[in-house]
Amino acid sequence: MKIIALTKESKQELLDTLAMRSTNAFSEQQAKVDAIVADVRKNGDAAVFAYTERFDGIKLTAEDVWVTKEEIDAAYAAVDPKLLAVIRESGANIREFHMRQRRNSWFDTKDGIILGQRVTPIAKVGVYVPGGSAVLSSSVLMNIIPAKVAGVPEVIMVTPPQKSGALNPASIVAAVEAGVSRIAKIGGAQAIAALAYGTESIPRVDKIVGPGNIYVALAKKAVYGSVGIDSIAGPSEILVLADDTPNPKYVAADLLSQAEHDPMASAILVTTSRRLAEAVDAEVTAMTARLSRREIIEKSLANYGRIFVADSMEAAVEAANDIASEHVEILTANPWETMTGVQNGGAIFLGEYSSEPLGDYYAGPDHILPTNGTARFFSPLSVDDFIKKSSVICYSREALKPAADKIITFAQAEGLTAHANSIAVRFEDDSQS
Repeated sequence: MKIIALTKESKQELLDTLAMRSTNAFSEQQAKVDAIVADVRKNGDAAVFAYTERFDGIKLTAEDVWVTKEEIDAAYAAVDPKLLAVIRESGANIREFHMRQRRNSWFDTKDGIILGQRVTPIAKVGVYVPGGSAVLSSSVLMNIIPAKVAGVPEVIMVTPPQKSGALNPASIVAAVEAGVSRIAKIGGAQAIAALAYGTESIPRVDKIVGPGNIYVALAKKAVYGSVGIDSIAGPSEILVLADDTPNPKYVAADLLSQAEHDPMASAILVTTSRRLAEAVDAEVTAMTARLSRREIIEKSLANYGRIFVADSMEAAVEAANDIASEHVEILTANPWETMTGVQNGGAIFLGEYSSEPLGDYYAGPDHILPTNGTARFFSPLSVDDFIKKSSVICYSREALKPAADKIITFAQAEGLTAHANSIAVRFEDDSQS
């Protein structure tokens, strides 16, 4: 990895490099995605099945696009019982964590006025689960469980089929365990368009959540407004913030855990210790040589991997906030104290035994996280993503009367006479009596 002194210039160079991964930088791919979305919107099933055959090599029809009970039974039979037990235990941890996020409606009553907020779940949600080089059944749990905790009655999962035409058994099992309503064997931009607009076979949903490749991200961007989305996910990211104290093997292993996701993933160490920087670099080289996804890791580290050496922890923390990584590990002598300065991070891991994969698979907090610096203003996927909040206003005549002239004055000052009249007509009898 590149070991660089942390300066204003070196930090900006990294930020500029990372920005090149934004969906705004893929205009050629966006044009292709827009064409697919428009085709699916116009031609429905015919377009979805044509793109599935073209991109995945699978012929589908309305009769076999949905996973059947027989396929579910076969998936349970195929999954190792040990893995099933882990899926269930992880699911319980995720459910317990998200139960704490639930919101309730509330109402306040005073002098003939009732004000409040009504909380209701979204009616129908589409969940996208990636296929590709790594089948992420953990993402199935992370997407569906918060929706079910929120009370969403119908959750439809879409995921690309394998070359055999079937889905990964672990993904099916995880979806059923999480509470999915139905599973469709479609992926890519065509799946996002089908969920957004509906086809003869795929119902239209109210919101689409879940990460995917660049085409999925661009499709979510294209349909936003016709349907809600959680966020536009980018490549995986990790930033390790360290002093001189952590074991360099742990740091290197954690950086590589994200670099293996994708050639566009970023793995960054910001440390105050030149000794640690050099030791981590050596460990990264040694570990990469024996990992199965070596080629992906090497591309990721060559383009988006950095080791910054900072003059002070204050400068290191400032850099971490500017980068606003998806995952932030704090490996310092007192990580809780260091965390008080860290404002931007999708998920924050404290101490040497809180490795990032703990959050990916087991701990309970959601691993669908803001990327590409959006941790400055976005949050992890949560129960809040699956509810709507409606304001409730109820005034009696007696409560409205003392406010009437004030509302009329405000409306007239804005030139909205119909607004003013809407209040005034309710008290016309008073002026005539």
